[in-house]
Amino acid sequence: MKNCRLCPRNCGADRTKAKGYCLSGSRVEVARAALHFWEEPCISGKAGAGAVFFCGCALDCVFCQNRQISRGKNGVFLSRDELVRVFLSLQAQGANNINLVTGDHFIPQLADALGAAKQAGLVIPVVFNCSGYEKVSSLQLLEGLVDVYLPDMKYYSSALSEKYAHAPDYFSVAKEALAEMVRQTGPPQFAAEGEVVEAGILKKGTLVRHLVLPGAKKDSKKIIKYLYNTYKDAILISVLNQYTPMEGVRGAFPELGRPLSKREYNEVISFALGLGLENGYVQEDETAGACFIPDFEEKAFLQMLSDCKEDEINGGLE
Repeated sequence: MKNCRLCPRNCGADRTKAKGYCLSGSRVEVARAALHFWEEPCISGKAGAGAVFFCGCALDCVFCQNRQISRGKNGVFLSRDELVRVFLSLQAQGANNINLVTGDHFIPQLADALGAAKQAGLVIPVVFNCSGYEKVSSLQLLEGLVDVYLPDMKYYSSALSEKYAHAPDYFSVAKEALAEMVRQTGPPQFAAEGEVVEAGILKKGTLVRHLVLPGAKKDSKKIIKYLYNTYKDAILISVLNQYTPMEGVRGAFPELGRPLSKREYNEVISFALGLGLENGYVQEDETAGACFIPDFEEKAFLQMLSDCKEDEINGGLE
């Protein structure tokens, strides 16, 4: 944390004293922890994923739906043991997994907390939900601790990734990160009846998400072709239509000021099916809109933290 090179930005910030490019210091900052029902069926299931949303982000896409926390709103600082209690509380609520959302700038701290949580009784799968813009060396700190990787593959074109995320190296970084994720997890494995989570929940493997952007269907096709030709059935692919224009985007990026059209999305899906893609997910209509963005109000989260101090979920902690 004193000369941070954790992410591909290599900003070198002393995060013990100041914030890095990710707008985070060395203390883990969480904006929300709750059961979450809007992931892919193999992640959420009926009971929901135990989603923990972290503040800050190393990628900073201009259209980010969680910008309230990725570049703005402060969350709650948690110690290792407090984070462990959150994990165990979500498990006690029946979560199908612990879904760590945008926690890549806290990987060393998360590795420490996950190790402690597993010793304290965490048995449900751990999902690492990320942008895809990660260093292999950082991901290696999570080996044996993360069961499922849920990365984005956002851009193929360096021009697009430069324009929307100031990261012209995005694809070259993301493809190496994905290879490491697949190496760690192996092919997809799903829970059967009678296991600790619902049948059909992804308990091991990598599921890659791609959000189709308005006006960028050619880029989407290149990404899907790369993923399918490279990995075939070794990964799952989820093609999303839920792009939602956020406030302030239209002025700077007029092409992003509208929702994705049904025609654009269907063309991308038809292309994927034409390649032979079968193992994956598509979205139905009416999945774009602000109503699908999580509520990051602090009150409910603080109540959960208070509940997490109860003795019944403290077992195994020193």
